Amino acid sequence: MSDDAADALAVEDCVEYCRTQAGLLSGSVETMSDEADALLDEIDQEMAEIRSRLETLPDEVAATETPSTADVPDASEVDVAAIEDLQAELEEKQLLVEAKQARMQAFQELAAGYTELAEALSSTVDDGQEAVTRIIEFEADTDAPVYFDERETMVETAAASADSGAE
Repeated sequence: MSDDAADALAVEDCVEYCRTQAGLLSGSVETMSDEADALLDEIDQEMAEIRSRLETLPDEVAATETPSTADVPDASEVDVAAIEDLQAELEEKQLLVEAKQARMQAFQELAAGYTELAEALSSTVDDGQEAVTRIIEFEADTDAPVYFDERETMVETAAASADSGAE
């Protein structure tokens, strides 16, 4: 096999690597989207429960004075406390949804970056080593390893190789 064929193959492997990374990121986005949808459904259910509880609260009516020694809260105070607890849970879930949406956006941007890099490599790079270098630079610039829990990126492989060579 000639060096030209080896370089072309290596570039194509690099292009495929970029496309695979983009696909994995897109899959993660789909999973996060499903999780966010489930949280939004829970939020809707909790909102309906809060509305229902608010509708059942009695209108404020002047009550008779209770002795100051009575420590028993009336039912409406208990229900208001429960509603406030539900509201706090609701706000927490809304923050989770917002965090998931921000994370999804970051994953989508990185996936788009990998896709653009794959296109650039396939159309402008003929040298396999240059393709690998560009991927490593891209992954270092975008902090790509933090997006892949179960997969080693090229930049991590290069760093590990450099560390083992320094010893």
